[in-house]
Amino acid sequence: MVNIVKRSPRLGDIARFDPFTSMEDWFKGFGLRPLFNEMDTAPLIKIDLTENDKTYTIHAEVPGVNKEDIKVQVDGNRVSISAETKKEKEEKEGERIICRECYQGSSYRSFTLDSDVDETKAEAKYENGVLELILPKKNGKTSRQIEIK
Repeated sequence: MVNIVKRSPRLGDIARFDPFTSMEDWFKGFGLRPLFNEMDTAPLIKIDLTENDKTYTIHAEVPGVNKEDIKVQVDGNRVSISAETKKEKEEKEGERIICRECYQGSSYRSFTLDSDVDETKAEAKYENGVLELILPKKNGKTSRQIEIK
């Protein structure tokens, strides 16, 4: 059996207990700190993939990258996109960095498609941070209806 005792703390007890020694320090930069201390992995290149009977169309978000720093490789039905973000080091006298969330490094995305791609007719365009790939299928239409016997 548990005994519950009602207790009124003395004023001296309350004055000594201060869970928030400095409220300003506790909340300082609260909105600026990322959820995780450091980004452990490179940001994922996000894609939208559509297809019709003859082609695949891919829109990949690759913001903040020069088109010269994006590489696309097609090998059969495997598509690989890699990008490198470069930042020049800049320091200003009398300033300090409080928060840096802009990524610097490389990103990579690879995926397979249902059909092989005719890489000789493939097209790529990069505009406003979006890479557009038009990838013609080698075999044309990939789906067929199977008759049930």
